[in-house]
Amino acid sequence: MASLRDIKKRITSTKSTSQITKAMQMVSSSKMTRAEANAKAYVPYMEKIQDVVAAIAAGTPDGSHPMLVSRPVKKTAYLVITSDRGLAGGYNSNVIRTAKNAMDERHNSKDEFVIIAIGRMASEFFAKRGYNVVDEEIGLPDQPLFADIKQIARKAVGMFTDGTYDELYMYYSHFVSAIQHEPTEKKVLPITDIAASSTTASYEFDPSGEAILEVLLPQYAESLIYGALLDGKASEHASRMTAMKSATDNANELISSLTLVYNRARQAAITQEITEIVGGAAALE
Repeated sequence: MASLRDIKKRITSTKSTSQITKAMQMVSSSKMTRAEANAKAYVPYMEKIQDVVAAIAAGTPDGSHPMLVSRPVKKTAYLVITSDRGLAGGYNSNVIRTAKNAMDERHNSKDEFVIIAIGRMASEFFAKRGYNVVDEEIGLPDQPLFADIKQIARKAVGMFTDGTYDELYMYYSHFVSAIQHEPTEKKVLPITDIAASSTTASYEFDPSGEAILEVLLPQYAESLIYGALLDGKASEHASRMTAMKSATDNANELISSLTLVYNRARQAAITQEITEIVGGAAALE
């Protein structure tokens, strides 16, 4: 049985851990609130730009933009969005597992696809297993701006435009609520499933629909990536908040259990000392 000193050290250590996890839970809760607001505020912009792109694409019968047309797939790109740090429950592992399963189902060889990683966890996971990680973005802030990922987003879209790969899939964690977030797959390029909302609007194109699409479609694809990143950040903070709450609750339960063991051991030691004193006194009489 552990000594009283050992039990006391474990109690003190667990209390310190509990204080740390409680602080991390509160910080993550604050970050989640801001990240959720950012993600929700971005939705109206995405809906509007989708309506505009759909309307312009429908109004240009003379020819389709290359980003709107499917072509024979020789190589695929996968953009995987995770965090730079752990301690977030199953947030990273769920996204990575979903992406990896899709890659294994679609391809017979690692040479048939490339990976673009946003977040250290995805980059290290795939690099260690021999996957072709052609680009990565690490060290993004907790509340990222579009400027923070503009370079990697434009590079991803540009690689499709110049024919480096023929389709782009994106994997991220969709924020549903503080306790629910779902690993999600979204096909970014080619843009074949875009649809306007039920609200009809009339647009006049100047100089032409084709010229506008030439500028707008890359921006739309980049906006999809940024929107997924905002969604993923909200999920990340929510997952970390939940994980730290569970860790705090477990630490408190362990403290209660250790305190009970400590009190019993202390009581046994006191009883033993009293017994020895009484026995010694009886022997002197």
